[in-house]
Amino acid sequence: MSATVPLLGLETEYGVVRDKVESYDVVEESMRLVRRCEMKSEFGNWAYSRERSHQDMRGFNVSSLAQDEEEDSFCAEDRKRPYSYWEMKSDRVLENGARFYNDHTHPEYSTPECGSVFQLVAHDLAGERIVAECARLRNQEGEPGSVQIFKNNTDYIGHSYGTHDNYLISRRLPFEHWVERLVPFLVTRQLYTGAGKVGTELRHDNSFSGLQLAQRSDFIETVLSIETMTQRPIINTRDEPHATANKYRRLHLILGDANMSPYATALKVGTTRLVLTLIGEEKLSPPVELENPVNDIKTISRDHTGTVLLKRVDGGTITPLEIQESYLESVEKNLSGQCKEWDWIIREWTRTLDELQYHPEKLADRIDWAIKKDIFSRFMESEGVGWDDPWIKSLDLEYHNIDPERGLYRGLEQTGDVVSMFSEDEVTRAVKQPPEDTRAFVRGLAVTHGTGKIKNIHWTGIEFTDGGFIDLSKIVTSADVEHLLSSKKEQYPWL
Repeated sequence: MSATVPLLGLETEYGVVRDKVESYDVVEESMRLVRRCEMKSEFGNWAYSRERSHQDMRGFNVSSLAQDEEEDSFCAEDRKRPYSYWEMKSDRVLENGARFYNDHTHPEYSTPECGSVFQLVAHDLAGERIVAECARLRNQEGEPGSVQIFKNNTDYIGHSYGTHDNYLISRRLPFEHWVERLVPFLVTRQLYTGAGKVGTELRHDNSFSGLQLAQRSDFIETVLSIETMTQRPIINTRDEPHATANKYRRLHLILGDANMSPYATALKVGTTRLVLTLIGEEKLSPPVELENPVNDIKTISRDHTGTVLLKRVDGGTITPLEIQESYLESVEKNLSGQCKEWDWIIREWTRTLDELQYHPEKLADRIDWAIKKDIFSRFMESEGVGWDDPWIKSLDLEYHNIDPERGLYRGLEQTGDVVSMFSEDEVTRAVKQPPEDTRAFVRGLAVTHGTGKIKNIHWTGIEFTDGGFIDLSKIVTSADVEHLLSSKKEQYPWL
């Protein structure tokens, strides 16, 4: 089986609201939420000096980013607060190898590096459980109102926060090779990965009424950009591999939605991984070049059928469904029969596109936008309201509430109305244990057994107070993990 994409990861910024109070400081709420985490963790020692966010895959460095300006403004504001900038960040590396910290106005959970799609989805669900438990503990403190946490991508007043999927890919091929083959796929994958969104937040065109496929589509502004907060791109060009730089790139995608459905998350990451595998093996020709992919993202998001016509550069038109079917055909031809997980992805990808075309109502147990369409339509019919009623936007938000007592998706889980992919035991295991076949296993062991001995920690390595250092940047395969464990056993007996 190809190892073109050996490591996968997800980063999720959660929305925070304190209800029933007139005002609150969202930065402080986010900080205090992270600080309520009772898991064993390495606190406050994240190695920011190893971050390289200004290097662009197109071969240059940028002098500044929009996030730098925001950091500066936040720092100015933070000086008024009774704690330092680093206390505010409240960085934690958890015993399961994940990172959990305050990204200023959002608690962010970054999964450990995973070697399989199912493993990654389980760790994404583990992140939900960890954040929900922090909220539960926070709400026991007896302050007015209660903290509510939402796994979504918009506050419905013009702000968007991200869910980023990450893939370790080869540096052997030019970046442009990846871009031209990947853009049409990314533009159209929202047909099954979109989390659904009531209305629109486009400032220049707010005439849309109804349910969109995806939440992030309104906020995509360009094809390529290193930025993540302005000029949000289809493909982010940040060149920060977190691995051996002359061998690998980290493809950092910021256009995706936060899915409540683990099935949708598995399809999102799984189909993308298979397409990247084909591109890396040079078995995929560009299926089509779209005339205006940025506008197409928004057009597709407003059509539930996948049949809207998109203009091609070479003339003529093509539908989103036809683009997805072209990718699926290439994947099925080249990658079928290589492993059970890949075959599951191919089978469910086929099934989903088929049902979207012929029986879209059947998607309402596993694709987020289709679940919303079903339950909101039935609610509107019973209450005699339309898509523009504020009630529906409120329900849209509550769909993403991770509180088991309040969240609409949580209620559907409890009644068995949505597809369940993992047992509670599997998710609980991911809360506590890192993947054993990736470098996250070493990081998790260090956190569990190295209390008081860690000077700083990062995706790429662990520095100890005695001067020792474990380099994780070269640890990519399970064989690399085994070699590291055996070679360092004498120096670090807890490995």
